[in-house]
Amino acid sequence: MKLNFVFFFSEMASHIVGYPRMGPKRELKFALESFWDKKSSAEDLQKVAADLRSAIWKQMADAGIKYIPSNTFSYYDQVLDATSMLGAVPSRYGWNGGEIGFDTYFSMARGNASVPAMEMTKWFDTNYHFIVPELGPDVNFSYASHKAVDEYKEAKSLGVDTVPILVGPVSYLLLSKPAKGVEKTFSLLSLLPKILPIYKEVISELKAAGASWIQFDEPTLVLDLDSHQLQAFTAAYADLESALSGLNVLIETYFADLTTEAYKTLVGLKGVTAYGLDLVRGTQTIDLVKAGFPEGKYLFAGVVDGRNIWANDLASSLNTLQQLEAIVGKDKLVVSTSCSLLHTAVDLVNETKLDDEIKSWLAFAAQKVVEVNALAKALAGQKDEAFFAANDAAQASRKSSPRVTNEAVQKAAAALKGSDHRRATNVSARLDAQQKKLNLPVLPTTTIGSFPQTLELRRVRREFKANKISENDYVKAIKEEIKKVVDLQEELDIDVLVHGEPERNDMVEYFGEQLSGFAFTVNGWVQSYGSRCVKPPIIYGDVSRPKPMTVFWSSTAQSMTQRPMKGMLTGPVTILNWSFVRNDQPRFETCYQIALAIKDEVEDLEKAGINVIQIDEAALREGLPLRKSEHTFYLKWAVHSFRITNCGVQDTTQIHTHMCYSNFNDIIHSIIDMDADVITIENSRSDEKLLSVFREGVKYGAGIGPGVYDIHSPRIPSTEEIADRINKMLAVLETNILWVNPDCGLKTRKYAEVKPALNNMVAAAKLLRTQLASAK
Repeated sequence: MKLNFVFFFSEMASHIVGYPRMGPKRELKFALESFWDKKSSAEDLQKVAADLRSAIWKQMADAGIKYIPSNTFSYYDQVLDATSMLGAVPSRYGWNGGEIGFDTYFSMARGNASVPAMEMTKWFDTNYHFIVPELGPDVNFSYASHKAVDEYKEAKSLGVDTVPILVGPVSYLLLSKPAKGVEKTFSLLSLLPKILPIYKEVISELKAAGASWIQFDEPTLVLDLDSHQLQAFTAAYADLESALSGLNVLIETYFADLTTEAYKTLVGLKGVTAYGLDLVRGTQTIDLVKAGFPEGKYLFAGVVDGRNIWANDLASSLNTLQQLEAIVGKDKLVVSTSCSLLHTAVDLVNETKLDDEIKSWLAFAAQKVVEVNALAKALAGQKDEAFFAANDAAQASRKSSPRVTNEAVQKAAAALKGSDHRRATNVSARLDAQQKKLNLPVLPTTTIGSFPQTLELRRVRREFKANKISENDYVKAIKEEIKKVVDLQEELDIDVLVHGEPERNDMVEYFGEQLSGFAFTVNGWVQSYGSRCVKPPIIYGDVSRPKPMTVFWSSTAQSMTQRPMKGMLTGPVTILNWSFVRNDQPRFETCYQIALAIKDEVEDLEKAGINVIQIDEAALREGLPLRKSEHTFYLKWAVHSFRITNCGVQDTTQIHTHMCYSNFNDIIHSIIDMDADVITIENSRSDEKLLSVFREGVKYGAGIGPGVYDIHSPRIPSTEEIADRINKMLAVLETNILWVNPDCGLKTRKYAEVKPALNNMVAAAKLLRTQLASAK
């Protein structure tokens, strides 16, 4: 059935870089998990996906968006989609050619019973993840997924002419890694001549299907690239020029400024019609446009923030657009989002519990689509005065609201600048004092914090929030869950226990709900990877801790065992980076405020008798700016924030931290400077990449637990496999500092997977202890 959408404002040049995939109520998440659990068919999953795509296209068409994207939808992530399109399937998955189906696709993403998943890492400096392509000189590329063409045709059959989006060929290669067994020095860009023929096939099919525009996402252009890398863009698009003839071609960049050299490369690309620039995070890029923009080309101006939830300052954006219009021409300027709206929540309409004042300050993806079109209309002389006036009032309300400012908090944060907040004793002496108190074996075992979140547990939390069960019944149920988790760990003979976090739906949301200056949504879900969604809190004002947040549950858990029980906290940098952060003051000022709140909690846990406290900084690397020139400043305040949280504890209190799924090697010295007693860190899914830094001579004197198995895969590793991983660690790390633990928390797994995996992990640690003892 055709929807036959009418573009009332077709002369208004408006564009959306990409859109959230999960659906307003996480429809895709539940469909994926049902399919993975074999409770529904591939056809059922495809039907949910088609309905979501149709709704998204209709929404944008109804809003008057001219350039509507397609192929932004994904069952897992867009880079994995590109890997499938290119047929770049690692041989271990047993793919024998033809169109890639769900079995192969999800095996690459999640692993299967016999082989592990591909590496997953953060998408630039966001909390979104992508599956890292594994490439080498022997990869036989082939056109193996027609998804981009199929989705374009699907939209067209509904009456919507879209702009199909592909991950650009150069960014695809720059985001890849040499496959196992391939020399690390192998030039991934040398594969350009092998993948461009497939891009040409896709382009040819899109042209035949009637496409008039095509968008290539080349976000790596915002990185610090050398001349060889920049030349690859020039060479790639020169090669594609004849294939692209007859199409309008948009090259989209986002997340940061372009360097002068990258800008010159971008605007000099052959066969390109338009350039998409992030003018929110790329605050200096507008100066490059003012200094020179190619005549006759389109500028897709990303003035509406795709990574935050604050309502756009329409008057300010319109002023920026008018300046740009004078440079590029009225008919060549397109109003756009700064990046894909994948990184923001779906629709503010679904938020029924936010108070009206805070709600007036916000715009989710659906509202940003309206903002884009409102700016395009205003630029074309059809300004909606009432809409702009309401926006002006909301901006003024936010600036003047007394709930935003807490003078006592600001004064306390300002006072932090006179000290670096280091613990008085060095880590070696602290570890000795802690060992005397804790009496742990060699290769102590632990987990990262969370245990499986069962349906029953979720029901209890949901009913308590809805006032359907009493607080007494809720506390009783959570205590029973903690006891179950404690008993299981003792049965498995784990050395340092956790309480499993049954009271928490999310590690950031839980703390934000108990801190002042935060607001929360009901349906503000954002995709992190695959079916994993998070609901970032909104930091709208100054942050403080009104009362203890975790002491009751940690103390309760410790009373159930004689073994050490970790107090579990989320660190200030991770709370910051996994929230929608206020944009009216520098991020570091907000981070210092959070650090002071966590410091209060750490000291209360210590007073309650908790001797091991984990302060997760899973997102510290994620927040690292994309440009090297900005690294030092960020790492200085981020590491300082962590040290603030625990600078006041006794030597005998052991401070752990945890990091996951990023490239840590380039910040290892900053990790050491955090001065934690023990760090647990993702390692297994990235082929022990972390260990290479120690092979290269970096000395690490604190405790360290590189993950011994990947918790994001349902696969259960054997005792021998884990023992082999531990032996690789022992080759580069001292025995007395090595811990044995999974890569990350266990909340996304099932007990049927967790129990045997942890049993094998403990067995591997015991096996190595025996071998080490007999070797003495």
